[in-house]
Amino acid sequence: MSAAPATTTSAPKTNPRSRVVVASLVGTTIEFYDFYVYATAAVLVFPTLFFPNEDPTASQLSSFVTFALAFFARPVGSILFGHFGDRIGRKTTLVASLLVMGIATFLIGCLPTFGSVGVLAPVLLGVLRFAQGVGLGGEWSGAALLATENAPEGKRGVFGSMPQLGAPIGFLLANGLFIIINAALPAGADGTPNADFQAWGWRIPFLVSSVFVLIGLYVRFRLVESTVFRGVQDSGSVAKVPLGRVFRTSWRAVVVGTFGMVATYVLFYFMTTFTLNYGTTGTVASKLVPQIGLGYSRGEFLSLLMIGVVFFGICTPIAGMLADKFGRRRTLIPTTIGIALFGLTFQFWFAAAHGPITVVTFLIVGLSLMGLTFGPMGALLPELFPTNVRYTGSALAYNVASILGASLAPSIALKLWQPDGNIFLVGLYLTIAAVVTLVALFLVRETRGSDLEDAADDQPLPERVAR
Repeated sequence: MSAAPATTTSAPKTNPRSRVVVASLVGTTIEFYDFYVYATAAVLVFPTLFFPNEDPTASQLSSFVTFALAFFARPVGSILFGHFGDRIGRKTTLVASLLVMGIATFLIGCLPTFGSVGVLAPVLLGVLRFAQGVGLGGEWSGAALLATENAPEGKRGVFGSMPQLGAPIGFLLANGLFIIINAALPAGADGTPNADFQAWGWRIPFLVSSVFVLIGLYVRFRLVESTVFRGVQDSGSVAKVPLGRVFRTSWRAVVVGTFGMVATYVLFYFMTTFTLNYGTTGTVASKLVPQIGLGYSRGEFLSLLMIGVVFFGICTPIAGMLADKFGRRRTLIPTTIGIALFGLTFQFWFAAAHGPITVVTFLIVGLSLMGLTFGPMGALLPELFPTNVRYTGSALAYNVASILGASLAPSIALKLWQPDGNIFLVGLYLTIAAVVTLVALFLVRETRGSDLEDAADDQPLPERVAR
């Protein structure tokens, strides 16, 4: 009698770790590249090309208003992409968010300016900026979930820091390209902008984003859905309306997650957008430019800023490793205290001198703190929520924090910046934000070692949110 043939079942496909790292990192690098290109242009070119005004401060504020638009759009992206990410899966949603952001960025590079079509130019700029925000609102959470839901045991902090690395890498790519363009199309000796740069040079970084988007799409189309989410699908636990489910079962996690990110956002946009404006403002006040700045050319200051961003990139995965070893809270609480103290020192850095060594040291300290606070967030926020609403919940917390912490931060800093160049109040604002975040971190539960597959949204709220 012959033996019955053995039955074999194929194991479910999983994503190789290298593909997870690359896909989460490449996507957020592209998204942050797009976002930083706009942030840089909002300081350097948009005030004159899209918001011409006799008062440069008014033009700059108008430019910052469109900069803020994306932050108010990000919760919309959280709800939209979070809904589909929790309903149909992470992979498809990640591809869609990348396309929205990439297309909007490319079209900004094609826009006519105020001199060509009048008020229609800033209107179109605002619409596309809003679309950028919608795309980014869905991108970060999906990339963080891709990394954490596919991470090996005990390594979620490190893997969760991989999409966070997209921030410094995207910044270096975006501003590095601006530096190259600025060198090729330099301003005049008297600071007059280069005519070619004003006409078409500023458009290049926006148009180049299309190449990065194609690379990102190639990587993401090769992904398979995470086993964690497939488990939710197989068990029939997919939330019909993820947004409603989040507010019924995980609203406290949204609140503490949101305020836990506020200082991170304020710090980052002070250290990049505000400092770029402060650093490139002249050392002599006038009726047109009432504040005193550091007097660097845009190329010089961007070069110093990029040195600081390198330390941002170095500290980000280090923070992920610390979060795996010591816990999320034990890494973030001391870092936040450091941010609060750093804010109190803003003016002291430049009270006596503002040479390049002083400036770059200031930037290194601030952006190193940024890496230490940003790195663990890629794991902490997703870990606060159960699988069937994880995309929506973590995206909401992350992006509502962007409104509270970053949307108005550059404009507020501009108002707090004194005519004599004193920026003590700017730093004090950062300190206040850090205190708010510190309170939230004391309330949030420690999530290191939690089982993502066992997460359920019917656990008692106090047990899931705070200890």
